[in-house]
Order: sequence, then C-alpha cells, then structure tokens
Amino acid sequence: MTTLPADAPGAPALPATFWEAAKRGVLCKCPRCGQAPLFRKWLKSVDRCASCGQDWSHHRADDFPAYIAILVVGHLLAPVMIAMSLDTELSPLAIVAILIPASVAMMLGMLQPTKGAVIALQWWNGMHGFIKERLAQAAVGPDTARPE
Repeated sequence: MTTLPADAPGAPALPATFWEAAKRGVLCKCPRCGQAPLFRKWLKSVDRCASCGQDWSHHRADDFPAYIAILVVGHLLAPVMIAMSLDTELSPLAIVAILIPASVAMMLGMLQPTKGAVIALQWWNGMHGFIKERLAQAAVGPDTARPE
C-alpha cells in the first residue's frame, strides 16, 4: 500500500497547520489523516496508516518524548512538593508515598500522547525520510484577503 496523494479522490484531508497535526498525534491518531490509530501497542507505532497509507516506520522519536514528559511532570510537581513539605504536617515518608505514584501515573499518561506529537513534528517538517506535505490553501494566512 502506498501513500495516497493529498489531491487524490477520496484522500483524507491533510492538516492545515502544525498544531492540527500535533493535536492528531496527541490524540494518538495518524497526524496525516486523523482517522486511523497511530499506535498498535502502547508505545509501538504502526508501520503504515490503515486509512491513508502513510509509512510511519521513518520516525525517530527515541527518548525525546520521555524528556518532554520528565520536564513537564517535574515542573508541575515541584511546587506541589514544596507546598506539601512546608504547609502540611505530613512526614517525609508520607510525602514520598504520595508523590512517587503521582509522578509515575503522570509520566505514563503523558508518554504516548507526547510520542504522537513528536512523530507529528517529524512528519510535518519532513524529517527522517518523511515527505514534507502541505495543503495549497495552508500558504494563505488568515490575514490575507481572499477574492469573493
């Protein structure tokens, strides 16, 4: 199965912006068409999209999604850790017993959507063997006057 050209009849709509492609990736859908699942297992992406035929074997997300998740979780939990240690009567062991499961749950919840967004980023920018595809009307900005 080959990738359907964007202008082929019955081809799914390409995203108009990077943010639309990233949103599709965060929702664990194909960033190109937004219809088929991007993952076959929890962090294993499909080789090809079942809907548009896009080859996803080119992506090189590697450890970047984990770095993003660590950065976000750390910045969200740091104020919580400080507040818990200063404003509560909890022992250090109780604080650790609360924060470790919370941080693990947040990390596990963020990894797959973050990986989907990183794959969308690589596809959108034509990195690692992906073809850079854009809609023709994507070049027309919202401030550009259109003939009526």
